[in-house]
Amino acid sequence: MSDNPILIFLTCCILMSCGLKEQAGEKTLPNILFIAVDDLRPELNCYGKSHIHSPNIDKLASRGVIFNRNYCQVPVCGASRASLLSGTRPTADRFVDFATRLDEDFPGIQSLPEYLKNQGYTTLSRGKIFHHANDQLDAWSETPWSPASGNPEYGWFDYADTNSLAIIKRAWASSPDSSRSRVRGPAFEYPDVEDSVYRDGKLALKGIQDLERLANDKKPFFLAIGFWKPHLPFNAPKKYWDLYNINTIPTSPNPFIPEDAPKNAIHNSGELRNYGLIPHTGPVSRDTAKLLTQGYYACISYTDAQIGKLLDAMDRLKLTENTIVVLWGDHGWNLEDHTLWCKHANFETSMRAPLIISAPGRTQNATSNALTEFVDIYPTICDLAGLKAPEHLDGMSLTPLLDHPDQTFKDFIFSRFHQGESIKTTDFVYTEWIDPKSEGTTARMLYDHRVDSLENKNVVDDPKYADIVKKLSTRLLERRNASALKKSGILN
Repeated sequence: MSDNPILIFLTCCILMSCGLKEQAGEKTLPNILFIAVDDLRPELNCYGKSHIHSPNIDKLASRGVIFNRNYCQVPVCGASRASLLSGTRPTADRFVDFATRLDEDFPGIQSLPEYLKNQGYTTLSRGKIFHHANDQLDAWSETPWSPASGNPEYGWFDYADTNSLAIIKRAWASSPDSSRSRVRGPAFEYPDVEDSVYRDGKLALKGIQDLERLANDKKPFFLAIGFWKPHLPFNAPKKYWDLYNINTIPTSPNPFIPEDAPKNAIHNSGELRNYGLIPHTGPVSRDTAKLLTQGYYACISYTDAQIGKLLDAMDRLKLTENTIVVLWGDHGWNLEDHTLWCKHANFETSMRAPLIISAPGRTQNATSNALTEFVDIYPTICDLAGLKAPEHLDGMSLTPLLDHPDQTFKDFIFSRFHQGESIKTTDFVYTEWIDPKSEGTTARMLYDHRVDSLENKNVVDDPKYADIVKKLSTRLLERRNASALKKSGILN
């Protein structure tokens, strides 16, 4: 090197500049906070339901876009999450039920966290992200972490009230060991305890610790935090129950089976009936229905408070300006709609699910009424991060809607549950139940959302809808054929 001091100085400046650019390049990828909320239906204050106390989710919505007509692929947790995190659609034999594992149903596929990890992200799983904590372990930079239940000897149900514990203890004492996992305590409780007594409170504290650590890391992060509530049992501190008046709380406007609905569409709400003090058959009492609804809302508000703690930590740590926040509920939930509790159905109340995306530099405080679905999340995150999306994805990036929420996006979306396959358009939702052996249609239903948004009359046999039924049935057949071709490798 020359002994010229000016040349040496300029050379050092150039080298330092290159080093700074290289170092800055490590932070050009945006951080991602990925918030999952189990069993959350889109009944929140920011969705126009003013009786819900959700100030923190509302705050997040004010920073981004609400996707008002978003749908899950499968209205059950395990299958929905595997589809969302893989960016691929379910089929008749893939992503079917609550116990779905992505690594078994679609081995070798690159999930969203695995893809981001391979692109240089630190990927962390906290709480319930995949249904099974040990699914896709290679996708994470660290072993997935979940807080322990307050009383782990009685499973994951997280009871804190002494009466609840006494009930479940008596039930377990009289049950054979082989069936104890199916014996649960009450469907709700409301002890006067701190947030951190329950798992979601512990989860929020862990998430804050992670954010504090990650804020000082040079690598971008994908922090996935999955809250359990409002999943059954509806256990939440009393102060959240006190937000709702049992005497004025709204209950389902249509707690009856739709006119001409096929038997295939209705189930016995078996998930709820596993809990104590719930009848095994028939309707629950009016008082119990009100308590269940109050408990569901209380659990939403409890989880909302935990989400607020994470958002406050983001602001305090100055992470907000470079962090994409995605909040989603894995499917809808029935509050006695059509006689149903829980999910597991091809109705709007089971398939429509919340999705809110807040991305730096994109539209804020807006709502999109375009049709969207969960398989769109994976390509959206890739797009926002400036990464090329993997070829296996079935969805479309939502970034056009993040810039222009009022535009149209898709003509139709698809959901399914077991043999029931649904197609949703702007105005209609049509479902066929397919016999797995004959591949023939065993039942059908069509709802016209222009005049029947609550889906109270199945009009599939009304002659004036014959052309609509034919068109949508053809689309479903094309979808099945495309899935078969893709699975066989003929269509990539």
